[in-house]
Amino acid sequence: MSSGIDQNDKSEARKIAIAIAVLIALLGIALFLLFPLLSEFNSSYFVEGLGLKSAAIISFFVTTVLMIVLAIAAGDGLLGELQFMVGGFLTFFVVIWLMVAWIF
Repeated sequence: MSSGIDQNDKSEARKIAIAIAVLIALLGIALFLLFPLLSEFNSSYFVEGLGLKSAAIISFFVTTVLMIVLAIAAGDGLLGELQFMVGGFLTFFVVIWLMVAWIF
């Protein structure tokens, strides 16, 4: 009796695996066909602006000032939250750096 249920489970699992493989193949074909459109989008919207080097310098000073203001507003001063500020600094720096380079 359990062999009939087991066969049904195997059959259903096989059908699901085939469906997933077909969907992955269709996604690959769609990405391949979408590549020229993405290339055109990239060339029109991501034109050269300020540049990554200049944006990194601006982002460093903006992030430093922002971290000092947030540390003072937190009430513990600059050293009380240092372990959290390092991660916050890096996160803010990367986000502000890429946004400044992309927008300007």
